[in-house]
Amino acid sequence: MNARRIHPALISAAIVLALAAADAAAQAYPTRPIRLVLPFAPGGSTDALARILAPRLAETLGQSVIIDNRPGAGGNVSAEIVARAAADGHTLLMASAMLTTNKTLYGKLAYDPENDFAPITHLGGGPYVLVAHPGLPAKSVQDLIALARAKPLNYASSGIGGASHLAAELLKMRAGIDMAHVPYKGGGPAALAVLVGETPLLFGTIASSIGHLKAGRLKALAVSGLQRSSFLPDVPSVDESGVKGFDVTTWDSLVAPAATPKPIVQRIHTETVKVLHTPQVRDAIRNIGYEPTGTSPEEFARFLRAESALWSKVIKEAKIRAD
Repeated sequence: MNARRIHPALISAAIVLALAAADAAAQAYPTRPIRLVLPFAPGGSTDALARILAPRLAETLGQSVIIDNRPGAGGNVSAEIVARAAADGHTLLMASAMLTTNKTLYGKLAYDPENDFAPITHLGGGPYVLVAHPGLPAKSVQDLIALARAKPLNYASSGIGGASHLAAELLKMRAGIDMAHVPYKGGGPAALAVLVGETPLLFGTIASSIGHLKAGRLKALAVSGLQRSSFLPDVPSVDESGVKGFDVTTWDSLVAPAATPKPIVQRIHTETVKVLHTPQVRDAIRNIGYEPTGTSPEEFARFLRAESALWSKVIKEAKIRAD
């Protein structure tokens, strides 16, 4: 008998044992508190979403969920922590667009956004709103395009490589216009710059903009998703305004280290989606300007691939570097 040959029955038995061990691990999971790592400081929409979900997940999973805010380097600090963590479902990352932009934005990363994580679910999100200072002589996206072709315009962003920066660069490319980028140190300072008229335009979050819009301190030109937002039903989308196919959203998700067993990933997914669609949680999420989603791991993986392709193209064409 050739010692190198393994009997098929032994292979089958090994597979059965491995599957049984994975199922047993999923049934026992979690065995200790879960660490939920966030790439942003307390106070933003990601942090608010985490604090809505954490206590409910703790109830359904039977272990506490500890929020660990680890901002820095555009989300790379938190991503590296989770990429290097034990792949047992006890360390998770609440990830955002960083998973689809940072590989192109940064020259070198200590982790691989595409291969170091197991997608769990897209938690929720929504469009941005293109806001302008009331003094800007434009009432629509088409007005803005005409104005940008006639005179120099600036736009504000929360920083180089951030969502508000990339959304504006995509608009420039799709509309065939030019505008100068004015980066600020965060969304708050960028919004303040537009409010005081220092810089006329910004892709802002609906949650942070809606109060100013209602008070007349800002005006909305369009929302960035393909459809109108239920929060601003009278505001057209950029797509509807003539820039076809424009679709930019803010979103948050759950991912685990890549080697996390599939039964554990599925357990986290099942319990998270269940929590997302309870009436109290759904209402709380809508109060921060998000719509809850809860996609399957496979659907979320497809979303990540599509977003990565889009933003890689935009970042390269606009020659954006974050380091």
